[in-house]
Amino acid sequence: MGRKHIPQRTCIACRQVKDKRELVRVVRTPEGCVEVDETGKKSGRGAYLCRSAPCWRKALEKDALNRALKMSLTVEQKDELRKFIKSLSEECVTGKAESVASL
Repeated sequence: MGRKHIPQRTCIACRQVKDKRELVRVVRTPEGCVEVDETGKKSGRGAYLCRSAPCWRKALEKDALNRALKMSLTVEQKDELRKFIKSLSEECVTGKAESVASL
């Protein structure tokens, strides 16, 4: 019997390919709102990020989310995403801690 297929996605910040369940999806809804979609099932254009604060900060700083979602994030939308970043681990993919002050 064959193994079950596990969907893979790429983090838009660090470019590592991981299981879809290991990443967090950010979605632009059809109404133009930007939301964190931890279930990965909301309707709209999505982008995937690791569950680490450094990846999220890099995606905001380098405008990777703007490109992936094909829109310009407003200041309010960026602030909401920064609130979510505070709930994430400071460990980056390589296992080294990064400073919180970078954003």
